[in-house]
Amino acid sequence: MHPEIRRIIEAESQAILNIPPDNDFEGAVKLIYRQVHQQQGKVITSGLGKAGQVARNLASTLSATGTPGVFLHPSEAQHGDLGLLHPHDALLLISNSGKTRELLELVTLAENLHGDNPVIVITGDLDSPLAQNAEVSLFTGGPPEICPLDLTPTTSITTMMVICHIITISLIHMTGFTRQEFFKRHHGGYLGSLKNQ
Repeated sequence: MHPEIRRIIEAESQAILNIPPDNDFEGAVKLIYRQVHQQQGKVITSGLGKAGQVARNLASTLSATGTPGVFLHPSEAQHGDLGLLHPHDALLLISNSGKTRELLELVTLAENLHGDNPVIVITGDLDSPLAQNAEVSLFTGGPPEICPLDLTPTTSITTMMVICHIITISLIHMTGFTRQEFFKRHHGGYLGSLKNQ
């Protein structure tokens, strides 16, 4: 294997291993369960740029596994899409810096609309404004980017994705979500073809 490829794989793997296991994953999952499965709300995910793509993926994966999720673009929220947010919804915001202006504004807008939507944040900085405004903050470990410029979101995105997987899998366990329920939501493609096997 080319040395640079090995270095990238090892750095990404180490970043995953450095995600703090004492993050309040249980608190985040219980919060989502309460808002969605007990109070009939949904998870509103949001982020900007590459973190926004992670947030969009999380909303889709949650919905496919029995926990309704919707991605809300933080800029579009300022132009009417904030109407997606209902009183029992939970906000799950993703920002490596924890300082993304549009997400900070989204928190303020949500407070003005309903006043008490709980906020979960996935971030690389627990001292950031977003983390300080959250009911639950989940720390990525703040890994350095494997990008040679130390700028392109790379390793940080890997850790965000793993944290999202922890949330999703934990909710599958908590809700008792079954293969039968999965197939009711996934009729097409290869996965849909497995329902009769």
